Amino acid sequence: MTTRLLVANRGEIARRIFRTCREMGIGTVAVFSDADADAPFVCEADAAVRLPGSTPADTTRRGPRGGAAALRTGADAVHPGYGFLSEDAGFAQAVLDAGLLWVGPPPSAIEAMGSKLAAKALMADAGVPCLPGVDATGLCDDALLTAAEGIGYPVLVKASAGGGGRGMRIVGVAAGLVDAVTSAQREAASAFGDGTVFLEKFVERPRHVEVQVMADAHGSCVALFERDCSVQRRYQKVLEEAPSPAVDDALRTRLCDAAVAAARAVGYTGAGTVEFVLAPDGTPSFLEMNTRLQVEHPVTELVTGLDLVRLQLLVAQGLPLPPEVAAARITGHAVEARLYAEDPTRGFLPATGTLHTIEIPCGEGLRVDSGVESGSVVSPYYDAMLAKVIAHGATREQASARLAAALAGARVHGVRTNRDLLVRVLRSEAWLSGDVDTSFLEQHDPKVLGAPLADDDAVRLHALAAALGAAAERRATAPVLPGLLSGWRNLPSTLQTTSYALGEREVAVGYAHRRGGTVAEVDGQALDDVVLRSASAVAVDLEVAGVRRTFALRTVGDTTWVDSALGATALVEVERYPQPGSGLAEGALVAPMPGTVVRVDVAEGDAVTAGQVLVVLEAMKMEHSVRAPIDGVVEQVAVTAGQQVESETMLAVVAPAG
Repeated sequence: MTTRLLVANRGEIARRIFRTCREMGIGTVAVFSDADADAPFVCEADAAVRLPGSTPADTTRRGPRGGAAALRTGADAVHPGYGFLSEDAGFAQAVLDAGLLWVGPPPSAIEAMGSKLAAKALMADAGVPCLPGVDATGLCDDALLTAAEGIGYPVLVKASAGGGGRGMRIVGVAAGLVDAVTSAQREAASAFGDGTVFLEKFVERPRHVEVQVMADAHGSCVALFERDCSVQRRYQKVLEEAPSPAVDDALRTRLCDAAVAAARAVGYTGAGTVEFVLAPDGTPSFLEMNTRLQVEHPVTELVTGLDLVRLQLLVAQGLPLPPEVAAARITGHAVEARLYAEDPTRGFLPATGTLHTIEIPCGEGLRVDSGVESGSVVSPYYDAMLAKVIAHGATREQASARLAAALAGARVHGVRTNRDLLVRVLRSEAWLSGDVDTSFLEQHDPKVLGAPLADDDAVRLHALAAALGAAAERRATAPVLPGLLSGWRNLPSTLQTTSYALGEREVAVGYAHRRGGTVAEVDGQALDDVVLRSASAVAVDLEVAGVRRTFALRTVGDTTWVDSALGATALVEVERYPQPGSGLAEGALVAPMPGTVVRVDVAEGDAVTAGQVLVVLEAMKMEHSVRAPIDGVVEQVAVTAGQQVESETMLAVVAPAG
């Protein structure tokens, strides 16, 4: 029996595994990169070992380092979590060769399913329906075009190794095929160390449905029903649920039988997931098998009452699956939302920085799995997911409502997130009707869904609360008469003023405390019947026009985050007397996020057209193209390939043509 487990992973999944280990009385060991030195999972482990470096390629994906750490700390077992080394057959074999327990499937099963190309062939032989596809390895441009014509457009260019949407491109016409294959190969090589890609028929508007399987070494293999992961962005899942609203009993049986057949075909043991796409007519096709625990496993745990990590540990120790696994049934409905540090209104650009506050309500039917805490730093080296928020209810409607309410009530300060988009999706008619597919975020504009929940009226109240809270803090820390309300004026007709920037908008606030009470105006418009009941740096109790509300505040530097039942607003105080500055050159293009310059496609003096790619950046394992905003001439190129850049770093300058 294992006594000490090393988790060769990081963040949320490491903390999740540690939780089950504590319940089972198993000691824990973490490995961490320099970027994660202060991360919560490091402190939660019984012991932790540093892997020098910051990027996944330098640290977590280097298997020998993890194995050496296990031996150094006396760990007798290794759990890979998901991603990184979880689907590395060589690492699994090395763990076993070192005499350690491997908490995962046999290396032979990982190898069989590690290549999506090989897996498709194996599944076809087992009678599992598969989409037509062609290996793109070594094909010249003409051969690629011929292969795509044979499959039929649109085609999907897809990395054979890894997952998470990296190394994937949809190609609708022949003109974009070669560039898409080249770009996908480069991204796959960077993310997974393997640039192999293939072409596959792209099913338009499919559902993404997967089946959880669990198998032991005694011949038992059980399908623990399906999950629906259709709401995605860039092929990465955003919302997941169990069961799928599109799967009836007959289709569930068909999917589960196919998943068990797939697992048995490779001699599978442990937890795994067989993924399918459902065409609009309900026809399923094999997508891939993930030989590991999935990010979205909590929805299965909530509807079955099983702890999948516990089952993994039992199976790894050679024990049979307990009877409750075969007896499992679906109870209620569960929905999971992935809270990302990103800006949905700007093409889901990842966000980095210090997470000053993250507080997510957790009550009945709610679960939060997170790799960060207030004060954590979101770096550009890893995936942008901050937390998974999961709700369980008797019905899909109840679970969705609980999840939306928890997200709407969350306080997240310091980085932009997709929180407001998640809330709007969960409350939308399309979601609640179950009418979703993988094109959901193409049919429904992310710029609209991701806009702040706080409307203009809410912003005005938030700005007033921020100003009153700041004034109260100044008075409380004043050396003279700290109890006096800030805002008293020698000239009663004059209001004390503060202005805040909110994106491109500026909000002007004026207020004064007089004998008859508080008077206030926002953007020159007087507010009726203002009653300030209390104010401090962290909370304002304010009544306006007979409606009383409480506003929570958090200020760091010149930014104040205001949260209330009306939504959340980040307000930047405008300097009263700003220093003149040179600013950026006209036509300058800047980095939208910190990252690495992968490629520079232009030189100074080149003529470019609007939309042409100038520079390609990589951040959080994804590529981002910076394009020319206008037809013009490149006046300056300020970066080179391989260079690390911070957000707002100037990349190039484009001057108008002529």
